[in-house]
Amino acid sequence: MMLKCLFISMHDIFEIEESADENSAPSYLDDLNSPQREAVEAMDGAVLVLAGAGTGKTRVLTTRLAHLLNSGYCSPYQILAVTFTNKAALEMKERISSMMGGISVEGWWLGTFHSLAAKMLRRHADLVGLSSNFTILDPDDQVRLLKQLMEVEGIDVKKWTPKSCISIIDRWKDRGLVPASVSNDDVSDIADGKMPLLYAKYQERMRAINACDFGDLMLHMITILKNPANKAVLDEYHRRFRYILVDEYQDTNVAQYLWLRLLAGGEGNICCVGDDDQSIYGWRGAEVGNILKFEQDFKGAKIIRLEQNYRSTNNILKASGALIENNGSRLGKSLWSDQGDGEKIKIGGLWDGEAEARWVGEEIEQLQHKGEALKSMAVLVRTGFQTRTFEERFIKLGLAYKVIGGPRFYERMEIRDALAYFRVIVQHADDLAFERVINTPKRGLGTATINILYSHARAHGIPLYGAIMDLTQSDELRPKVKSTLMKLLDDFDRWRSLMDNMNHAELAALILEESGYMPMWKLDKTPEAPGRVENLKELVGGMQSYSSMQEFLEHVALVLENQDSSSGDFVTLMTLHGAKGLEFDNVFLPGWEEGLFPSQRSMDENGTKGLEEERRLAYVGITRARKRVFISYAASRRIYGSWVNSIPSRFVDELPDDLIDLNSQSGMVQAGRSRHWDSSGFTPKPKSVGVKVKTDNGDILTRGDRVFHDKFGYGEIINIDGHKLDIMFEHGDKKRVMDSFVEKTITKPY
Repeated sequence: MMLKCLFISMHDIFEIEESADENSAPSYLDDLNSPQREAVEAMDGAVLVLAGAGTGKTRVLTTRLAHLLNSGYCSPYQILAVTFTNKAALEMKERISSMMGGISVEGWWLGTFHSLAAKMLRRHADLVGLSSNFTILDPDDQVRLLKQLMEVEGIDVKKWTPKSCISIIDRWKDRGLVPASVSNDDVSDIADGKMPLLYAKYQERMRAINACDFGDLMLHMITILKNPANKAVLDEYHRRFRYILVDEYQDTNVAQYLWLRLLAGGEGNICCVGDDDQSIYGWRGAEVGNILKFEQDFKGAKIIRLEQNYRSTNNILKASGALIENNGSRLGKSLWSDQGDGEKIKIGGLWDGEAEARWVGEEIEQLQHKGEALKSMAVLVRTGFQTRTFEERFIKLGLAYKVIGGPRFYERMEIRDALAYFRVIVQHADDLAFERVINTPKRGLGTATINILYSHARAHGIPLYGAIMDLTQSDELRPKVKSTLMKLLDDFDRWRSLMDNMNHAELAALILEESGYMPMWKLDKTPEAPGRVENLKELVGGMQSYSSMQEFLEHVALVLENQDSSSGDFVTLMTLHGAKGLEFDNVFLPGWEEGLFPSQRSMDENGTKGLEEERRLAYVGITRARKRVFISYAASRRIYGSWVNSIPSRFVDELPDDLIDLNSQSGMVQAGRSRHWDSSGFTPKPKSVGVKVKTDNGDILTRGDRVFHDKFGYGEIINIDGHKLDIMFEHGDKKRVMDSFVEKTITKPY
């Protein structure tokens, strides 16, 4: 006898037949291993599928959804399936459709957090003072709206940029905080202490124009579902969603967590798939504690561990496992593979960053000679500024490469802006460069002013620079505009006059500081601002390898000219954060040094929590590899024009000796092995013997301090003006230099 289950919707009418033989199982379960099958078939109550790297979590999630339908537990419209990205949602829809005989999944509650929350909010918008046809603002609209409110409140939008203030509001929303719940304690020095007021007025204005931003989609639904007056709404969703499935649970923020908890309060059939060891997005609001406390949140929850890895060799898995075991906040699991032990982790200790790039290039070429394709290789860096050295090396070697997740180094916005300043110094008639920086950072020069300048330039056949010289001597411009332009010309003339007597890299740093461009990014509170500052420092540091600013600009032009689309076989170059979810046969992990990786900023701001997230990032990096892992560190790097000595990352020390092949350049001390860290995971920075105190890391230079400069030698600070130092050097000359180009000394070294 046959049991027939019939699901009918506007889009689909399909029949699924099951054999009455209770011992038979659907064919899609045949290829699952035991834990995977257990995760698919555990239908009742709360289930956490702790899926290690490369253990087939996506397959488990989609098979579980198909099994719910195929076994007659519910209809498609009684499942809420949540992903983080549109790409993941599309992939799940395609897999489900394929497994279910090509049926359409349109109209199902399957999508991203934001898309599903928006779908709900359209139905209940009136409960938060909106109409169902509300507009969803994009980031540019958010900034424009907040700027208007800041101007009304008399807040200086040049000092406190609307973009950075929006980032603060977004973070509050990610934490599920409405205006009445926020505290001014952490932001009292921002926007004249008016951030909570701005948030309240921003929300009021949004309601007035019937609009939401992305954070509101989740926040408004939490507000609705938590309100006792709306109990009927919550009850409706409890009845509707008999089963909830969540992907990448370790990446949920507080608001997403609260939304899920509210919706799962009905039948309690929630299945979350994730990996606490791969929670690496704390900087954008992700809370690893959500997955760690799953058993507390859902009493009687079942934990199923997926530990068979289908990607990597056992040596890679053992090394990454030994590393991550040093984290205290984790649920724990042990990955294994049936693909053999494979090669050991190869570790290279190099003298400097350039030597590291050469080493990586040589290893790539050797792999090529063994028949490995470039597309099987990836260089995964901790932070964006590291790519410059590798890009230049690959170009010299003729290795095709592509930067994933962002533009190439010299194509980044902040680098283009900085280069434009330098181009105007070298060639004042470079109109394209001058136009780019004339109002960057903001100087109050509007489009009308720029049009007047261009009209004059075209009429007289002169460059923009000359047009400004003419018009500042006339009455055609408003006095304030004229004064601004005269100061800008004076600055460029002064910087140009320093070219013959000042180191070009030092001059570049001075230009970026005095123009206000570097301070603009240092004051910016958006998440990408610290990376832009690091890139600018790397740009200046890289100039030291060239004899002049003009030679450097010619080099950059040739680099940009030689860059192709690399549409075929190419090395992938990207950040560790961007690599999550990807896999390659050969993975290179450069820059494993204390302060760089783990990031000193992350540890300073977040303590042990920050350190553990950095270690999870290292774990993610290693587990991207199928066959080979190459880790490297340098004894010194040129950062912002100064050589900075480094010690190998503690993460190198945490890799088992029997799983690594450690090589270092001749004569270099193999530091990093068997180093002892204190119980908190931190160790004091090594004290240099009468050499360096790096001011950019928080050390303080004061008047009267003795310093050393690579070009001018020893001297004494006689005056400080921001980041500019007036120094009387021993040879009798007084010079003004940037603080980042000097080293504080206690005594003269022998």
